[in-house]
Amino acid sequence: MHPIDFACPYPGARMPVLARNVVATSQPLAVQAGVDALRGGGNAVDAAVAAAIALTVVEPTSNGIGADAFCIVWDGDELHGLNASGRSPAAVTPADFAGRSAMPQRGWDSVTVPGAVSAWAELSRRFGRLPFARLFDAAVGYARDGFAVAPVTAAAWAAAAEVFTPAEFPDFAPFLPHGRAPRAGEIFKFPAQADTLEKIADTHGEAFYRGAIADKIIAAATAAGAKLAHADLAEHRCDWVGTIAAAYRARDGDIELHEIPPNGQGLAALIMLNLVARHDIRRYALDSPDFFHLQIEAMKLALADAHRYIADPDCMEFPAMRLLDSAYIDARAAAIDMRRAGRPAYGVPPAAGTVYLTTADQHGMLVSFIQSNFMGFGSGIVIPDTGIALQNRAAGFNLQPGHPNCIAGRKRPFHTIIPAFALRAGKPLLSFGVMGGPMQPQGHAQMVIRVCDYGQNPQAASDAPRWRVLEDNRVALEAGVDARVKAELARRGHRILGDAPDADFAFGGAQLIVVDESSGGYIAGSDHRKDGMAAGF
Repeated sequence: MHPIDFACPYPGARMPVLARNVVATSQPLAVQAGVDALRGGGNAVDAAVAAAIALTVVEPTSNGIGADAFCIVWDGDELHGLNASGRSPAAVTPADFAGRSAMPQRGWDSVTVPGAVSAWAELSRRFGRLPFARLFDAAVGYARDGFAVAPVTAAAWAAAAEVFTPAEFPDFAPFLPHGRAPRAGEIFKFPAQADTLEKIADTHGEAFYRGAIADKIIAAATAAGAKLAHADLAEHRCDWVGTIAAAYRARDGDIELHEIPPNGQGLAALIMLNLVARHDIRRYALDSPDFFHLQIEAMKLALADAHRYIADPDCMEFPAMRLLDSAYIDARAAAIDMRRAGRPAYGVPPAAGTVYLTTADQHGMLVSFIQSNFMGFGSGIVIPDTGIALQNRAAGFNLQPGHPNCIAGRKRPFHTIIPAFALRAGKPLLSFGVMGGPMQPQGHAQMVIRVCDYGQNPQAASDAPRWRVLEDNRVALEAGVDARVKAELARRGHRILGDAPDADFAFGGAQLIVVDESSGGYIAGSDHRKDGMAAGF
């Protein structure tokens, strides 16, 4: 691995943040909630949970109290992976969607049990130092007294207002004061949301799954004829699932990328990096045509496999790690032609809308945490008098009979949100994530390559122009990619999309913390594509 280069060669107004305690996420008020927890005697887990709770209030366009979550924790000695995604209602069957060609993206049929609250409670119980209720102080204050809406969030809110119209989603009205989305700088208050958060705080989450809040959720579901039931909430659990990992350039310092196992899509990032390593990307100049081409081709292969095989682990056809079998990776890597773009399908291995945050403290604990309502505000379902916007994660299922990810009762869907963590020689190197739906494994791989192969500091790696493989193998390139590089990639057969704002292609938002071995502290970066920042002390 290259030593960290502190140059920031890409356009942007941010510099890396160096500190012994640090928080990085997509909204400054949430960053401060995390820093306050650290200054108040809390650890990195307390900071992460406080920031996550605050994000449900100050960035509701990407997550909420009705979100799902995943987390990777380095406790100072080892990694722990938490899956707090929810399951579908027990009464759901494929027959409920007869006549449809795809899962609905909005409404009650797109809702699974929300898991974020269970993540907050479990992380605090197992690792936290501060009282659970203390972690809600900032969020409750912003919900009750108001906060100034940030510019990127305001733009996303305005777009949501076009989708969640009063005629179709009447309960969404509290998020549209004066009949419209709040503008940047306007104060937004939601006292009912503060009340809900206080109930969650006072009961360590029990009210959400088995108490007064659960009653309100099920009353709304029943009134709408939805299948979500009290038992679905009461029986929800988050699970400590560990991580899945793959060595990356093991000869160069034993770097391992760790991801949450399926039902998340982190496996795609592991596959992609294994493919890239077979071709030794460091032979190619940073930001050159070959640099981009190899990554794009590897990701096409990885996504083809991910979309075919990843599902609830109880329903997968074989263990996830089989997709990382060495002989299988060799065969898939051999399919990459450096002279032209491919149109890959999935292989057959041998038998055998989102917020992200990362925190680190001076005692060596690091947290990689992500939570999401999926598509912006999610399903469009807002539980009356609670401020709870429910996610639409059931949209991640499919309707293909016999497919491991086909909709069924009490099942977790294919999930896009994934935190990531890299170790070097068994010690923490990089805690990071790149929010943004299908962009996430692609962003993970790009960050690892830039930091580990080219020595870029986390802010430079975040600022660098990105690529994204779309569902039909077309490729979106961010505006900062050199025109000559775009032309060469097109000559090789890549179907390059252009002439649209970068925001239309959703290149995601990265947050990164690198362990600075020379100082014993951390180097953090926060994506300029979002409202947030990195801060520490």
